[in-house]
Amino acid sequence: MNEKLAGFIADYIASRRQTKLDAFEKEAAKRLAQGEDASAIALERQEMEARYQPRNWLTDAARRAGQISLVTHAAKFTHGDSKSSSIYCETREDEGYLSTSSLANIATDAVGNAAALDVAKLLQTEVNGDTLLACLKRGDERPLKAFAEDDAQLAQWVAGFNQALTSAQPASHKLAKQIYFPVGDDYHLLCPLFATSLAQAMHEKMVAARFGEEAKAIRDAHRAGMWHAKPDIRYPGLAEMHFGGTKPQNISALNSARGGRVWLLPSKPPAWVNLQRAPQNMRNLFSPREAFNRAASGIIARMTFLLKVSVDRNNVHIRKARAKYVDELIDLLFMQASAFQQEKWQGWTQNCPELPLHQQLWLDPGRGKTEESFWRERDKDDWQVAVADDFARWLNYRLKKASLEVGAVEWREWRTQPLFRRRMREMEAIVQEALK
Repeated sequence: MNEKLAGFIADYIASRRQTKLDAFEKEAAKRLAQGEDASAIALERQEMEARYQPRNWLTDAARRAGQISLVTHAAKFTHGDSKSSSIYCETREDEGYLSTSSLANIATDAVGNAAALDVAKLLQTEVNGDTLLACLKRGDERPLKAFAEDDAQLAQWVAGFNQALTSAQPASHKLAKQIYFPVGDDYHLLCPLFATSLAQAMHEKMVAARFGEEAKAIRDAHRAGMWHAKPDIRYPGLAEMHFGGTKPQNISALNSARGGRVWLLPSKPPAWVNLQRAPQNMRNLFSPREAFNRAASGIIARMTFLLKVSVDRNNVHIRKARAKYVDELIDLLFMQASAFQQEKWQGWTQNCPELPLHQQLWLDPGRGKTEESFWRERDKDDWQVAVADDFARWLNYRLKKASLEVGAVEWREWRTQPLFRRRMREMEAIVQEALK
């Protein structure tokens, strides 16, 4: 493994030497045509070749390593002129959140002098699953030892390259984002940094899904109406954010590799979609075939998981979490109900004779404009209690289907939720105002 890394180092230096020599030869030909002294040009070429001898180049690279920092969170994404510290953090945590700590393999970024990013590439390039950076972090000096004249030179190189890993005293800057967070009688000053390693992981995943060979084969099969073993993964509604303008390398090395581009996933709430036509022959809003029952399945699943994994279901934390899920169901129910109260559908419940009267009174208030008897029934308000009873009965039914033991105690708990009464009052205030 170390021999392969040493071979990569030699090839890397040789490739940079050849690039420089090719550019020099073109320039030298112009200078010779203009009559410059050939011996002077030849001397410059010898000096260039000497600089790119492995020992000389590594000595210079180790000196320049202090001009860059290897990081996972970079400051210049916030503002290109920010002098705030960037940090390197590879803590591995399984918290259930998408963050840098959830990544199995963290891509290391480099910030600092753009002219020294060739040193970062030397340290970061992977060869058979290993890098010079990883070797230095675990104290393995063998890839460099093959080029060193003696132990003193080797120690000089190691110390120089380790400068890229050594963080100075952290400091913020006036162009950095800063948040004063209250702690007791004092404050902590928080400085959020852009997670460039996480952005790189997302970039690689999305590039593979959008432009990879496998993704292309999947879409070709889809267009041809053929079966494919892998799913067709797409990311709709993307936006792009650009960093660094025409010089993305001034922000970071990975930003330069991405062309200064970061894709943003949509995080907007779902768009409200009105029903196109009034329901026909609805029998019960809480029926398994109705939209509310289907839409509630995700919340019910989370609620049942909470109650099944909790040995002590009656502690304060479980009760609060359970109440939160019930409140989510109530909000979903009233959102669904408001969709049925459209003015243009006034009287739609006349086509649903099997729908319970109290649900008709709730979901079709506009019908009272043309039917006085309907309005009188609605004005009694006792139908609101019947709606709460339906909700409690439905929730018990869903929980029993999930093999949870619930009964009259839980039914009373669901039907008397404070949020249910508050949402009903709010909805009725809106309905009364609209019917004036």
